[in-house]
Amino acid sequence: MTLQATAREEARTSAILTALADGERPNPPGPLSTSLAFGWRALLKIKHVPEQLFDVTVFPIMFTLLFTFLFGGALAGSTVDYIQFLLPGILVQGVIMITMYTGTTLRTDIEKGVFDRFRSLPIWRPSALVGMLLGDAVRFTISSIVTITLGLILGWRPEGGVAGVALGVLLILLFAFSLGWVWTFLSLILRTSGSVMGVSMIVITPLTFGSNIFVDPSTMPGWLQAFVEVNPVTQLVTSVRELMGGLPLGPSFMLTIAWSAGLIIVFGSLTMWRYRDAR
Repeated sequence: MTLQATAREEARTSAILTALADGERPNPPGPLSTSLAFGWRALLKIKHVPEQLFDVTVFPIMFTLLFTFLFGGALAGSTVDYIQFLLPGILVQGVIMITMYTGTTLRTDIEKGVFDRFRSLPIWRPSALVGMLLGDAVRFTISSIVTITLGLILGWRPEGGVAGVALGVLLILLFAFSLGWVWTFLSLILRTSGSVMGVSMIVITPLTFGSNIFVDPSTMPGWLQAFVEVNPVTQLVTSVRELMGGLPLGPSFMLTIAWSAGLIIVFGSLTMWRYRDAR
């Protein structure tokens, strides 16, 4: 290297050091801002791959139409009468069924090495996971809006009004957020996105179909009633029906809150413990 080149390099280095010394160091981002940034990342992925909205638009319509016209006449005498009972339950099922994609998406990012970079950033460690779940909350909201709109077209008339419907949706989103931590933990201990989806379906299927979404549990055999009564999805559906139907809240509401808090505490902690060493 010539003397002139060396001088230019030293001058450039000196200018950089001077700029760094004179400027004010920006404040580090807080937990909220980093979580929102990762939530926005999740939404941008939907923007570039809009096919991801297929499950939150087509599935709710398919489930609502299928179960309304398949069981409505047989169970309630008419589809209009049955939709009054079914809609809050199918709203819950539609959201819970798509929560498993939280785990498969995370597993895909891990396989691509994206989360190795996230763990190396000087940010609040859970923000990447929390942001992802917040982004999914937008997808769940879209699913709820689609189902509610279709229900209104089919004759559903919630006695709880707009406030009751909004509170019911918020309760569903809270439970979905807490359930998402189960799938994030699974994505950190299972090795492929396919296995995450498979295990998730094994868990979700009995929780949704072994509940009070479609029929009154009083018609079920005793052993099945015992399972349905302790099923957290049953507590959630009962609470949503009470809120949207303008009925007094029973013990199911507090049980749903307790289930949500328990899932976040247990699986949120397990997820963060595993997240530190995930590959």
